[in-house]
Amino acid sequence: MTDGPSCSAAGAQSAAAAKVYLDYTQAELDRAYDQRAWVSNAEDILKRYAAESAKVRARLEHRYGVRYGPSDDETLDIFPPAPSTSAAPSPIHVHVHGGAWRLLGKDDVSFLAPTFVSAGAIYIALNFSKIPAVRLPDMIAQARRAIAWIHANAAQFDGDPARIHVSGQSSGSHMAGVLVTTDWAGLGLPADVIKSGLLISGMYDLRPVMMSARSAYVKLSAAEILDLSAILHIDRLRVPIVVVYGSRETPEFQRQPASFVDAVRSAGKQAKLLRLEGVNHFELLSVLADAKTPLAHAALELMGLRPSLHENGAP
Repeated sequence: MTDGPSCSAAGAQSAAAAKVYLDYTQAELDRAYDQRAWVSNAEDILKRYAAESAKVRARLEHRYGVRYGPSDDETLDIFPPAPSTSAAPSPIHVHVHGGAWRLLGKDDVSFLAPTFVSAGAIYIALNFSKIPAVRLPDMIAQARRAIAWIHANAAQFDGDPARIHVSGQSSGSHMAGVLVTTDWAGLGLPADVIKSGLLISGMYDLRPVMMSARSAYVKLSAAEILDLSAILHIDRLRVPIVVVYGSRETPEFQRQPASFVDAVRSAGKQAKLLRLEGVNHFELLSVLADAKTPLAHAALELMGLRPSLHENGAP
């Protein structure tokens, strides 16, 4: 009888140390998908992005809150390129914001516009509904609706519908990954309506994500988990991608990009993996906002553009 409590304690310790995915215990997996546990100044960085975005909107010409879908959240901001002598339509870069699928909005990512508009591109900051107002499949449907609207209406803002490119960061990168692996022909659009993807610090396989604490607020069926995992739909990928992560990110936000790129390359498709040293999850967009950086250069190279010599200093 005296062995009972000791056996119970040992059993509890064993359960606590059980591996639930790869070499992670449940606590370790939860932490591997919680970026804020790894970055003490996350809130300060996000506040800075919002403030810089407001400054950019104040100084750059743009169309604010253009409606692309039926709900009030389905809007986008359009920043035209810097004045040019070219009369040709401009390439379009669409950015999908992050925020764990439940935070932030288009007003938080205006500060990225100068990198693109100074190089001759149109920059579009995309807005959409978030959890808990809608479910993740609804968010994806809205993002797809935005791409369809941009393709159909590009001429209204001197954009080239044959040169639409997308980027996303964090949960926005997950969404952008789904966009570049969407069966667009099945939706009545060109199969390659999106010409490239810049996927920054995202999740491309939702199976381990939904085993983590994120499943407390992201509710998906087993079929939806598979449907919204880009790594399972590489057969639909028809365009080059650059997948980016920082060396100071969580283990899963480093493993997932590398695994995704490996899978894409194994399928004989074009993918580049870019690791940024000394950068955490929340700092990555500040790197993209600096036109002198390799990340900004990679983004513009995907679009066939070169960085401006005048924005954020000469490269």
